[in-house]
Amino acid sequence: MSGGLPLSEAQDAPSAGPLAGCVVVDLSRALAGPHAGMLLGDLGARVIKVEVPGRGDDSRHWGPPFMGPADDPISTYFLSCNRNKESVTADLKTDDGRRFVEELAARADVLIENFRPGTLDRLGLGVERLHQVNPSLVVLSISGFGPDGPEGQRAGFDQIAQGEAGLMSVTGPPGEPTKVGVPIADLLAGLHGALGVVAAIAERHHTGRGQVVRTSLLASVAATLAFQGTRATVAGEVPTGEGNAHPAIAPYGSFAAPDATIQIAVGSQSSWRTFAGLVGIDPDDPRYVTNRERVRHRGELTADIETRLAARPAAEWLKRLADAGIPAGRVRTVDEVFEWEQTRSQGLVVTVHHPVLGPVELPGPALRFGDLPYAGGRDHHQPPPTLGQHDESVRAWIDATPPRTAPGTP
Repeated sequence: MSGGLPLSEAQDAPSAGPLAGCVVVDLSRALAGPHAGMLLGDLGARVIKVEVPGRGDDSRHWGPPFMGPADDPISTYFLSCNRNKESVTADLKTDDGRRFVEELAARADVLIENFRPGTLDRLGLGVERLHQVNPSLVVLSISGFGPDGPEGQRAGFDQIAQGEAGLMSVTGPPGEPTKVGVPIADLLAGLHGALGVVAAIAERHHTGRGQVVRTSLLASVAATLAFQGTRATVAGEVPTGEGNAHPAIAPYGSFAAPDATIQIAVGSQSSWRTFAGLVGIDPDDPRYVTNRERVRHRGELTADIETRLAARPAAEWLKRLADAGIPAGRVRTVDEVFEWEQTRSQGLVVTVHHPVLGPVELPGPALRFGDLPYAGGRDHHQPPPTLGQHDESVRAWIDATPPRTAPGTP
């Protein structure tokens, strides 16, 4: 492992993270690639983000909201996907910029890119060249619609992929295809990409060579359609949006109480009998006696449930449902989520000290290891960097660190 401890030794350092010693060069921009890089950084990897001089990652300019000084505002979008990274600048269209990337690649374990297929080849930084520079380099390539095929050259943006991959058709009210409220195609591609990188690092222990990991927004959404996918491929049905109701389970979804909307999930026949008794519905009503019948008569069942929920406030119903072992919950706003004690107890809010904004709270990583009380692989997180913040320190590290192999010739 270049640039630090081998993985096997790094795991002995509890605050360093399981990927401590792993060096990642992040050439990506916007969200899918940067999200993958951030996940690896959360696990302890050193992530060096290469940005366009003077402008940086596109997401630095996405807003509002912006924070900080009016003449150099900080995008909260950028803050969401770039913690635990260093920022350096290089123009990949110049010889100096390409040489700099090769110097980084020669000392790195992983390189991430999400350019349109073929772009790095045209720049002289394709996989073949990168593996001449460093045969052990793991390359993660994220595209919109895949690296090949009849539409592999299409540019990929999240909402386009949500629509093309079928997700919008099963989201929202009937007849109203709706995007998910976060860029889920980008986030899933980043998550799948990070998983692929970790698998390729494990494989490298046996082969000594770096693998190319490829995923796309299309692949990540299509592979996540789950039971909606098998409804189409196996049952021959065409799923559609059903609002907040579950297409295969009832009662399962959102229900109106007098003062709030609550969510209830009755996932088994035994739970149904408990729930029905709790709200005063006959569990053996022929319309509702089995899940199949409850799905067929969902509209009537929902009306019966909401009639009974009207008798008590939402908080009382949530307590009664919890006491009975029926999964239920309220619908929180995003600010309420991050103020919630349970969220904070899981390490899902991290405080970092930004060089311009000072202390700021960011949504935290989703993984915990062993009995450690914090989320992610490290116990201390670095703020998203300012543009070019680490130009000098990274170049000094290159000068002081020998490459894994001598760079070859084009």
